[in-house]
Amino acid sequence: MPTLTNLLALEILDSRGRPTLQVGCELAGGILAWAQVPSGASTGAAECHELRDGDTSRHGGKGCLRACASVTGEIRAALTGRSFEKQDDLDGALCALDGTAEKSRLGANAILGVSLAFSRAWARWHHVPLHEAFAQIAGLHPVHLPRPTINLFSGGKHAGGQVSIQDVLLLPIRAATLSDALADVCRVYESAKRIVETQYRSRPLVADEGGLAPDFPDSESMLKDALLAIGDAGFEPGRDFALAVDLASSHFADPSHYFLDGRRLSPAEMVELLDDWTRRYPIVSVEDGLAEHHGEFWPSLVNRIGARVLVLGDDFLCTNPGRIGRAIVDGAANALLLKVNQIGTVSQAALAGGLARQAGWHVTVSARSGETEDDWLADLAVGWQGDHIKIGSITRSERLAKYNRLLTLERQYGLPLAPPFRPEALQSRPIPSVKTPGTNKK
Repeated sequence: MPTLTNLLALEILDSRGRPTLQVGCELAGGILAWAQVPSGASTGAAECHELRDGDTSRHGGKGCLRACASVTGEIRAALTGRSFEKQDDLDGALCALDGTAEKSRLGANAILGVSLAFSRAWARWHHVPLHEAFAQIAGLHPVHLPRPTINLFSGGKHAGGQVSIQDVLLLPIRAATLSDALADVCRVYESAKRIVETQYRSRPLVADEGGLAPDFPDSESMLKDALLAIGDAGFEPGRDFALAVDLASSHFADPSHYFLDGRRLSPAEMVELLDDWTRRYPIVSVEDGLAEHHGEFWPSLVNRIGARVLVLGDDFLCTNPGRIGRAIVDGAANALLLKVNQIGTVSQAALAGGLARQAGWHVTVSARSGETEDDWLADLAVGWQGDHIKIGSITRSERLAKYNRLLTLERQYGLPLAPPFRPEALQSRPIPSVKTPGTNKK
């Protein structure tokens, strides 16, 4: 049983130049593993609490020295010298030590850093690859690589709000391998750059996650230009590529209406709009099509488009097992966007994914807008049988680190690419056997 002997932490910078932290976990026998913590820009109200310094004279108040101090102070004092047989034991101890549901006292960023670093150290202690260690945490076995959904165009909070919706993503459905999928996407991306240069008279500048972000006249133009880029690259929309859309609707909604590119829409009108888009464009996934505070309208969206499209919950669900459970009962989604830092520990994220799986939902494992060069997300998505992985675009090294790790896993272990999403899967999807992890069950 591995014994934790030391915890280390330092403040580093994420891909947006904002502070985050890197945590080191040392186990008896001299095993030391580090993990870096991502951070979001488009965040849900129910996400666990990142601890920031609040000192406006340094990093505009967003410093992470307090979170580092949580790791090297109270957490280290409480956990060093203790043995933890499995991830669940460590994460349960972290949650009990913090004592708040949202992890606000010690900081969800500090807690997640320890949780992730322990995962990597545990894998080394047991001499197993990291994706296998993550699989054991979730009671699963790696069977495929997740199929990527890759940012092409960006708006919303990721791109300065030039249009309301956040991202239009490419889903390569022709490709049989990850290597082929990335090669196909690169062709479309180069085509999109030419469209940006000629149609918008703009340099191909990119948003937080690497998506191209010209001055689109409206959100639907992103969809039209995506089809144009696919066709100009020599592919057929709907056969070789599908689209995914991340609306991040909470960020252009008030308590009763949406303000989409200057249009004022009711929740029912938003459902109508999304029904129209998903019929006219080859969209197979709609993420946060409605606002997180409009939960009573989500079942109507599922009823309207859910037989042919993934209704993906991000801000609405926040990788929170309680919120996911309610959505399952209400029929308010059929897919989960899983972001580990929304809930704050590896074990709780595994529980969230397990609940979604047991309901027959599709699972997309996701990075954040504020990422690091750490590649643990790729191993987690493989270990947890992610159907899709959402990392960002095929530019920026914090994104490429994850894609390159997936390419390494593809070559090293011969794992196939997950089959492309088909609408009939929503009715006939086989539900894998899942050992549902708990939170520090004794």
